[in-house]
Amino acid sequence: MARPKDADLGDDFSYILRMADTDMDGLKPLAIALTSVKGVGNRTAIQICRTTGFDPAKAAGHLSNEEQDTLRLAIEDYAETVPLWMLNRQRDIETGDELHLTGQAVKLTLKDDISRLRTMKCYRGVRHASGNKVRGQRGRSNGRGGLTLGVSRKKA
Repeated sequence: MARPKDADLGDDFSYILRMADTDMDGLKPLAIALTSVKGVGNRTAIQICRTTGFDPAKAAGHLSNEEQDTLRLAIEDYAETVPLWMLNRQRDIETGDELHLTGQAVKLTLKDDISRLRTMKCYRGVRHASGNKVRGQRGRSNGRGGLTLGVSRKKA
């Protein structure tokens, strides 16, 4: 894809937007640029565009400062505007609330969940601690770390 010239974009174009502690590329369409935020996937990004009324195909850098503030509020209030099945943290273990985590909260919550599983010494926690596959994938022949294994040919 050819990069547009600076004169075509205009004077008020933002090459980088800051949302939820993440830098978004202003040259990408809004729906795709939103997916750079942790916790926001394709479906969530399109839903955020629908609730705000913004065009998902419009370049993210063409948003004005007021529209960027509206988008920030829509990301923060996402959990109240969508059905429960669209949230990424339903029935939180500590609070029991329905949440949608974004940004660093996704990473910190995942770390807390894994440490909780490790302290319980359940099967999943033991597998996480030892660095093995957790969800029943094949571990004997695929996904191994380290050097490659296999048959080496004899030099002729």
